[in-house]
Amino acid sequence: MISCFSKINPPNKVFSPSYDGNLPIDQLVLPDGFKIDVYAEGISNARSMALSSSGTLFVSTRNEGNVYALKDTNGDLKIDQKTTLLTGMTLPNGVALRNGDLYVAEVNRILLIKDIENNIKEDVAYEVINEDYPDKKHHGWKYIAFGPDDKLYVPVGAPCNICESEEEIFATITRMNPDGSNVEIVHEGIRNSVGFDWHPITKQLYFTDNGRDWMGDDEPECELNFAAEDHLHFGYPYCHEGGLLDPKLGEGKSCDDYTPPALKLGPHVAPLGMEFYEGEMFPGEYKNDAFIALHGSWNREKKSGYEIVRVHFEDNKAVRFSSFISGWLEKESDSVWGRPVDVEVMSDGSLLISDDFADAIYRVYYEG
Repeated sequence: MISCFSKINPPNKVFSPSYDGNLPIDQLVLPDGFKIDVYAEGISNARSMALSSSGTLFVSTRNEGNVYALKDTNGDLKIDQKTTLLTGMTLPNGVALRNGDLYVAEVNRILLIKDIENNIKEDVAYEVINEDYPDKKHHGWKYIAFGPDDKLYVPVGAPCNICESEEEIFATITRMNPDGSNVEIVHEGIRNSVGFDWHPITKQLYFTDNGRDWMGDDEPECELNFAAEDHLHFGYPYCHEGGLLDPKLGEGKSCDDYTPPALKLGPHVAPLGMEFYEGEMFPGEYKNDAFIALHGSWNREKKSGYEIVRVHFEDNKAVRFSSFISGWLEKESDSVWGRPVDVEVMSDGSLLISDDFADAIYRVYYEG
């Protein structure tokens, strides 16, 4: 049994936490000179993150239906104030900031909370700026972010494991104006992207994509994709990992007709959030490389993923990736105590990582 992306409620037998209330971060393996601390605990189902210029961290959930505002009020690099901004939402996975306003993506709606820093309170008022997205929950949770063009990018996952949809909006990345108007499809053939960012120099889009299920433990590989221009097709549901035709829907197709991935990330590792590193804390060779959270397989015979990887760039192109943080997966016992979801660079150059299984957020820093 295999899959590349977890169901909303994966079977309990898949995961067996190995801690009894104290997160075993001493099990995490980082490069020399790097350290990791728990930045926030008890953030149930912590998913996507957006960090304001003043340091307020906005954190979404998926299963819980809540959105939080977290603050470190005394400067000790630990969250000591949590405000539940929204409750009872439908898979509110995506959060994004623009000009002091907070955007939240549910399954079929985009919400806007204006001037959020001055409106941090429970059950905050919001405006619905778009409610025309499909209400299918299968791959319906969304990661959102503003691009260099000041448009809000919103992916729409495939409503299935593998299928051809009659509605063209499925298996795409869309974008809209900040007021929710002028929705357009930017890219097609994308099974389920839950993380993307733009290269700091070229301003071109890179995004993660989760490969299809039920083709065996070792294929297809999940992907990091690169969009050199708008209106590309990345192969789903006909071609996977750039060269593997689908056994059901690939007949008569050619992978040469689709845009191949920039990198293949491994089978069923479930790449989610990603961000380019533009901070000053880490060594210089990390500048303009990217970090990706591998959420991990949920029913592969031998688990894979459950780590943070670093994507190495040369001449502004992705050339390879390497493990940056591992240890959430105990390989000998094949048990899991954490699942990284998203990454966010802080103003001091440290790196935040959300974990929806350990209900925590970590902070990674460099001491040399």
